[in-house]
Amino acid sequence: MLTSTLTASKQSEFAMQVRDGLIRPGQKELPSKYLYDDIGSALFELICKLPEYGLTRAEERILSRHASEIVDRLPKPIAVAELGSGTGKKTRLILEALCRRHTVSYYPIEISSAALACCERELHDMRSLTIVGLEREYLDGLLEVAARRAEDQRLLVLFLGSTIGNFGDDASTKFLKQLRDILWDGDFLLLGADLQKPVGSLLAAYDDPLGITAAFNRNLLVRVNRELGADFAIDQFAHHLIFDEQTHSIEMHLRARSQQIVSIPAADITVKFARDETIWTETCHKFSLPELQRIAHDAGFRSAGSWLDADWPFTEQLWQSA
Repeated sequence: MLTSTLTASKQSEFAMQVRDGLIRPGQKELPSKYLYDDIGSALFELICKLPEYGLTRAEERILSRHASEIVDRLPKPIAVAELGSGTGKKTRLILEALCRRHTVSYYPIEISSAALACCERELHDMRSLTIVGLEREYLDGLLEVAARRAEDQRLLVLFLGSTIGNFGDDASTKFLKQLRDILWDGDFLLLGADLQKPVGSLLAAYDDPLGITAAFNRNLLVRVNRELGADFAIDQFAHHLIFDEQTHSIEMHLRARSQQIVSIPAADITVKFARDETIWTETCHKFSLPELQRIAHDAGFRSAGSWLDADWPFTEQLWQSA
């Protein structure tokens, strides 16, 4: 059963954040969360199937091999909230293990209605599962889940796919502290994190030869055109990667192929671009295991388990709120 709770249109917030990101001095940027409209979410699912992008398959291998072991470390009864559920395919592995113990309430939290619908289709046949979809920002959705839980229920928060890597170093710790403040002592977080690897592997993973990642990146401009009335010439922006050795991060940018002027009526701005100037759209940080241990401690968690994939450097971390 799916109960979907939808928010009102956030076009004005979108316009404000586009305006703030494009008029700031220095590096122009757009928030990465806006990459994931219905089209962007569908393109990302294709990216996850690419041979160069091993992250998703690595996480699926860990969860398929260790879901029962992970669940055995959790108390009963427990509700599950997931930040950015996507299609729910990987999540199914954890939910099946939990449903063998008791009926489970599952709360996928997504900003994409299409992703929520895909998640429901993936999981609808699980008889011991109740799904309550929340079209919310992560922390807003988690606050709602926390308010719904029973007094004797613990909470397991799933944050899979290394989405935490999109926050950057200080921002990731700050976000996890905010998440921890919503939880009770003894709640759990299952965190997926992509680990450091050779630069060549990273560049191939984020610039596939079929151009799907490039289409995913440029779709952000398509969205700005569609929803805010902008006149970006999509073919005049190229998908562009930067590897930051100091932070072990891949940055995705959109690079202007020529000098141009773009009007965005709903944001009440006109933006000038010099040739080769870029818009920063996403950061994909790659972690070390000691770094993850430090972040857990700083955010108020203690380790309850750690699993690694043998073929692609990726880890699943089970943390308990301390």
